[in-house]
Amino acid sequence: MKSIPVLHVSGQSLAQAYERALLALNEHGGRFATQYDKPGDPLSLDATMDITVEDPLAEPMIHKAFPGGIEDLREYVMELQGVKDHWVRCQNDPADTRWEYTYHGRLANYGVWREKRDGGQVETGPFKVDQVEAVIAKLVQQPFTRQAQMITWMPNTDLDCYDPPCLQSLWYRIMDDETGTGWLNCNVRFRSNDAWGANFMNMFGFIQFNQQIVAAEVARRRGRPVRLARLTWHADSYHIYGKDLAQARQRLFDRLSTTSFEERTYRFTDPEIRAIYDEAEPVVRAKIAAMDDEMKRRAKS
Repeated sequence: MKSIPVLHVSGQSLAQAYERALLALNEHGGRFATQYDKPGDPLSLDATMDITVEDPLAEPMIHKAFPGGIEDLREYVMELQGVKDHWVRCQNDPADTRWEYTYHGRLANYGVWREKRDGGQVETGPFKVDQVEAVIAKLVQQPFTRQAQMITWMPNTDLDCYDPPCLQSLWYRIMDDETGTGWLNCNVRFRSNDAWGANFMNMFGFIQFNQQIVAAEVARRRGRPVRLARLTWHADSYHIYGKDLAQARQRLFDRLSTTSFEERTYRFTDPEIRAIYDEAEPVVRAKIAAMDDEMKRRAKS
């Protein structure tokens, strides 16, 4: 094989599109080694993938096959709102093992990184751009603009980073219908997307980000409704790591003939599911606070 497969799927709901993407990858993906493989790991399944979710809020929205729980979805949505931005490491401190970045930090504070000076921490960088605010302002001023884009890649740090951002860009454009309702279309590009371990949570999180942060604020400023139109998700490398293939077969691929699609999914609007999701927020905040305390303890020791 000399060409990486290029696959295209679509689905009405997030859960449907996600399942179809995994099935297409399982059937048509190529086999690749990765820099993260351990001795004895099988080759990964990999392809370039385009996924279109026609109605991002349609039900059933949640697929049971992703390796996480409803609480994890809530935590990831909160992460995209910035609750873990303070976990980013000081770039000039080799002993600092915190995160290299957060997506929210790159989107809302692009161009900024942390350095350690005189025992403290300072934010520095050649510039600072709140891309979230800039995109919202552009969409309010000219909904059909082709310039409403956010990026994460910072070549001055990411070219030499062991684990640089997978998310690369978000692109938005609004189409107004005859009633004056705006429909927010979004393209998301990932350079690398773990199809089994992360993709569903990524897509769910950015659907909530688009609805709660972008669409809601554009609607407030325009004084008219803004709803979510299609989401197109592009992954240069959409993969299932070899170490995860057995779990993917057990939890999804081998169950297709014995279960219905409804049995493999949850409805996000189900009162029980929604209660679990909503009640997770204080638990997540307590978890973050506990981790903050642990980081401070390690820093002193």
